[in-house]
Amino acid sequence: MDKLRALEYFVAAAAEHSFSGAARRLEVSVTAVAKLVASLESHLGTRLFDRRANGLSLTSDGERYLEACVPLLDQMAVADDALRGGAAMPRGTVVVEAPPLLTRHCILPALPRFHARYPDIHIDIRMIDRLTVTDAEASGIDVLVMLGWPDTLNLVQRRIAQMRLVICAAPDYWAAHGIPQRPKDLERHVCLIFRDPKGVLLDLWQYERGGVKESAAVGGWMVSDHRDVILDAVLAGEGVARFTDLPVRAHLQSGRLVPVLLDWETKDAPPVNLLYRPAQRRAPRVRLFVEFLTDHFRRLEATRGDAIAAQLSPERPDWYRGRHGRASATARGSG
Repeated sequence: MDKLRALEYFVAAAAEHSFSGAARRLEVSVTAVAKLVASLESHLGTRLFDRRANGLSLTSDGERYLEACVPLLDQMAVADDALRGGAAMPRGTVVVEAPPLLTRHCILPALPRFHARYPDIHIDIRMIDRLTVTDAEASGIDVLVMLGWPDTLNLVQRRIAQMRLVICAAPDYWAAHGIPQRPKDLERHVCLIFRDPKGVLLDLWQYERGGVKESAAVGGWMVSDHRDVILDAVLAGEGVARFTDLPVRAHLQSGRLVPVLLDWETKDAPPVNLLYRPAQRRAPRVRLFVEFLTDHFRRLEATRGDAIAAQLSPERPDWYRGRHGRASATARGSG
């Protein structure tokens, strides 16, 4: 048995939750992955996976073994990249996980510039919106981009940008319904609500201006857990929504979205975070991608100007700790 290859196949299968997913990632046959993982299990005298119709799940022994294997494979990847980096341009694949809205509107437009600079580095993008990540979930990912205040284990976390929150609607909507003069006015508008990955409806929009605090418990006819669904509806003139500013900056600049209440400050604007395993930071391909994204988001921040009030980012608002329900209910319960 090729022990090193068996470990690589095992880690890939754990990350993909299937032998077929691992095979696609490694560009080998499903049979080769399944056979070598079975040989590894026979060698260890234990089952690493439970095989089910809906995919693979790690056994308790598998979880412990994965935790031990990942650092070893990381160290070997670092050693390989160090030797290759000394002789040639960095190469290899960087697996990136990011929320769809950030991927589409912030990251993808910059990737051609990265590719032109490092043509031998390939980018594998996986669009997932989550607030927590386990060691097993992170095992197949080189860089995670997360919006908010993530719960993480054993990962390096770097804040690379601070979002600002803007209340927006299409020009036709404001023309038909009037522009709110203060946050409470939003309660009389059709507000489209985002549901976060924990299932919390973000229906409480809180503001402060000159020491005066004011909240709006908003609602409307549509809720979605996908920010692009909300964005498309707002662009079509169907209502008002609250967005993080950097992903919608092109619509703000073009006038397709018109922001309001710009002189009010909100305290729960989320940061943008990069996360990665400590050993991966030393791999040239990962280090270069981390530095590139960090610089890219700093450039995006620099383009926003002063139109939108500066906002603070606390260590997790009260609603962020909840599961399901409404942010407005969380606020009432803590009041």
